[in-house]
Amino acid sequence: MPERSPETHVIDFRAAEQLLAARDPRGAIRLLDPVITAHPENTAARLLRARAFFLAAQLRSAELEFGIVLEREPANAYAHFALARTLERAARPDEALRHFRLAAALDPRPEFVEAARFVSGEGGGGRGPG
Repeated sequence: MPERSPETHVIDFRAAEQLLAARDPRGAIRLLDPVITAHPENTAARLLRARAFFLAAQLRSAELEFGIVLEREPANAYAHFALARTLERAARPDEALRHFRLAAALDPRPEFVEAARFVSGEGGGGRGPG
């Protein structure tokens, strides 16, 4: 395999974004693995790969990648929210709620606040479908 250049890694990153948008998370992961090997400090690539792992139902890998992102960027509200969704999907609701609340505290987007259960809804304030 020919040596990859920084420009090639950018192209692979952009192609991985497109694959993820087209619902091909495994294809995105294949493109992102060499990018992250060459640039392990690249948080954007790690976040994209974490999303791809989540969509591919590789929850442990997604959790690990989101964790790396949060080690580097503890105030990344989206990473907290996505990690919470990962933990929720892995049937770990108490851990998920902690990260939903951190996401909402960092960025009060309606979906973050609702997931954190800070909004009292009709009928007892539980989470609705979604």
